[in-house]
Amino acid sequence: MHTLSNGAIERMARWIAGLGAGAVPAAVKDIARNCLIDTVGVMAAGARTPVAAHALALAQLPGTAGPCRAIGQAAWLDVRHACFVNGVAAHALDFDDNCYAGFVHGSAVIAPAALAVAQHLDASGADLLTAFVVGAECEYALGVASANVLYERGWWTTGVLGPVGSCAAAAWLLRLDWRSSANALGLAVAGAAGLKACFGSDAKPFLAGRAAEAGVTAALMAQLGASGPHDACEHRNGFVPLFNGGRFDAAAFDALGQRWSLQQPGIDVKRIPVCLSSHAAVDAVMQLQQRHDIAADDIVSIVCDVPPIVMANLVHDAPVTPQQAQFSMPFAIAASLLHGDLALHHLSVATLAQVRLRRLMQRISMTSSVVWDDPRRLAAAPEGAWVRMTLVDGSTLECVRDHARGAAREPLADDEIDRKFVACLAAAGLASSAPAWLAQWRGLDGQASSRALPG
Repeated sequence: MHTLSNGAIERMARWIAGLGAGAVPAAVKDIARNCLIDTVGVMAAGARTPVAAHALALAQLPGTAGPCRAIGQAAWLDVRHACFVNGVAAHALDFDDNCYAGFVHGSAVIAPAALAVAQHLDASGADLLTAFVVGAECEYALGVASANVLYERGWWTTGVLGPVGSCAAAAWLLRLDWRSSANALGLAVAGAAGLKACFGSDAKPFLAGRAAEAGVTAALMAQLGASGPHDACEHRNGFVPLFNGGRFDAAAFDALGQRWSLQQPGIDVKRIPVCLSSHAAVDAVMQLQQRHDIAADDIVSIVCDVPPIVMANLVHDAPVTPQQAQFSMPFAIAASLLHGDLALHHLSVATLAQVRLRRLMQRISMTSSVVWDDPRRLAAAPEGAWVRMTLVDGSTLECVRDHARGAAREPLADDEIDRKFVACLAAAGLASSAPAWLAQWRGLDGQASSRALPG
């Protein structure tokens, strides 16, 4: 069923080098624009986290100033340090988007890379938008080809696939020919890595920032003449055998420019700032709460029947830090029930110390039943949830959600994305700037200079 690619990197490289600025359909650009707006918003909010402050402190060394913005941090950096700092900030709150083509956080890596290189070159907003599309399509094509095997094997796909997306975006902006683009991608793939052991720690945003920087560094090296292994995917010691257990679907690269991953499977934009694996269950619980007017104190138990990958991702049943809370089903549900919604300010030590919250969390559990053994069911609801709520009067309520609101199959409207953007800027202390920022990012296509974009 799966065959090894004969030149996966060269196929991507030829597509990158041959793509004209006007070749991207308008509908695909619309999705990309929303991805950029969403990512810039979470970047600004994430810039206020300790890990983002550490990244900026590391980046602000003598000689690292440049024309590229550190979003939300009133700093200007050289291209590589800007990639790193903005990549860390974009993923610091785990509020950035996901794509099932690779089970990957795509935009948190691709957007910082495309933005930094565009500002490095002072490219137009339209070129920035196209570069983002190029990075996304190449990264997600590799994700499709890998069929999510590497994620199941314990690799964190954002660290492994992310350098390909950032490299592709940079290669297009730098106008590398196909050979140089292949060298760049070879360098990016050869150095890619990321372990799911990073969950619940600063390693996760650190790896996102490093992936953004690594791909751009590879492109810049190739621009200077460095070579890279064009067979880094199919080599006997390459991506396919080492990361992916020998499985690979080469047809994914034939679809570049014909089928757009930004449209199918599409992008899942997060409504709440925790791991996407909890979102469908949260939506199901809140649907029951609103439909039946349930008070938190009336709940005896909530059992979430979820796919194995959700169990594997949400490893903190009793979180003690905000980072652990982002990977906790009990926290996501309990905080949503008690506060009516889960917002950025709820990711705090003070919230975690609330007695009612901790008591409610103890009544929430996960299981994974045989229903998820059906491949068709799993494909329809990769992070779905079947929720069973038992009340003090002995009654039981159930709700099934195949996906969360905000998923590609039920996308947030533009105005909802805009409201999230405004809320993120408010969390960053930039509420007064939000309308002007939003207007300029919404009008990205008409921006003559990417350096003039707010951040």
